[in-house]
Amino acid sequence: MPTEKRAFVLIAAAVAGALVVTGCGAGSRVGNDNATSVTCDYEAPASDTTVNVLAYNSSAIDPFTNTMVSSCTKDPVTVKHDPIDFGGQVTKTTATLAGDTGTYDILETYGFVIPSLAEDEKLVPLDDLYDEHGKDFGLDAISESMRQGMSYDGKLYALPMQAQMFVLAYRTDVFEELGLPAPTTFADMVTAAEAIKAAGTMQYPIALPWLATSDVTTSFEAAMNSFGADFVDADGTVTLDTPEAKQALEAMLSLKPYLDPQVTTFDQPKVQQQMFNGTAAMAVMFSGRMNDLTLPTNSDLSKDFAFAGAPKVTADAPYSYSRLSIDGWSIPTNTKLDHDMLFTMMASAVGEDASKASIPAAYPAREGLVTPSNSPYGEAANASIASTMPPVVSPVLADLSTAIRPILVQVLTGEVSVEAGTAQMQAAGEGLVG
Repeated sequence: MPTEKRAFVLIAAAVAGALVVTGCGAGSRVGNDNATSVTCDYEAPASDTTVNVLAYNSSAIDPFTNTMVSSCTKDPVTVKHDPIDFGGQVTKTTATLAGDTGTYDILETYGFVIPSLAEDEKLVPLDDLYDEHGKDFGLDAISESMRQGMSYDGKLYALPMQAQMFVLAYRTDVFEELGLPAPTTFADMVTAAEAIKAAGTMQYPIALPWLATSDVTTSFEAAMNSFGADFVDADGTVTLDTPEAKQALEAMLSLKPYLDPQVTTFDQPKVQQQMFNGTAAMAVMFSGRMNDLTLPTNSDLSKDFAFAGAPKVTADAPYSYSRLSIDGWSIPTNTKLDHDMLFTMMASAVGEDASKASIPAAYPAREGLVTPSNSPYGEAANASIASTMPPVVSPVLADLSTAIRPILVQVLTGEVSVEAGTAQMQAAGEGLVG
């Protein structure tokens, strides 16, 4: 992950204890103890070759990256991946795609940025390679909707690896003691937060990733999506001064009294830390962060966490407060290495064995693999993905998210009213789109 993607849908830096960055594996500086051994047969070049892979570190992405590094490294080819956080990945992606020759040969990308990168011809269309190798790797088992999410203008630009959607995590011990049900709406979250505060359990019971430099626009988009709207409509018209946009902002502001005052500095690892430390009782974030909550090595509270589908903003909203973020592997057009070899590496890393082994840390792109029996958050993730608004495919969304972010932050911090903020965001969007 995948706003967030995705420049990029929003997920973020590594949190202490959530990632294991240890000694070198085969060609990698990232620990390979979660790598799966898979077949990775390709025609190797005659001379020593290094394949550089750019992918951010998270517990949901690492199993796929480490499998590629471990299984596809063989003389004279070394597959190399250096640890990096999400912000670093965004920066390096921009840099490597800027010139005629790039630093990286395989890129982890996501649906949010696929349209803009495809329009700029930064990525190799994969359709012919998919047709050639699809049967060998069982690629038809990958969700058709996820393949569509990694496509633009009828062409596939990334091989789907895994998906993330918003999931609600909450403290069962706190909720059961107070007789509270798992929230299904924002109003339910407020009701639960009021009860938790009144009981003196904690001051800021809700944790959300509203980082002012990335995640906050993902949250705003998710709130609009709950009402069936987005920053643009299917025709590319900017829709940031609509009733849905204003409702979304008012709903986000309704949660603010129950969020840490420093929430606009919090990314997803920080939200995890709030749950680990017991300073929050409920959180909504991407599913790829959920398995970390269940690990006793991360928190003494691990046995007290439960999961539910993402809440709706209002009871009558058509969709959940959620974003579908699809991660996949892409080939940059400026790599000098053989595309067939690179595609084989990518396909090996999303094969059936690798995908099954990624559970429960990830929600692999292959249909039907995640169940309540093999993932502690599996039922919640399946419920969320079924109630998440299908993403709007637009080449302007990434740049538009960046353009409106400072105004959005001013609305959430109270410096600008909702009315003024939506007007300013609309004008910024129209100025960008034209």
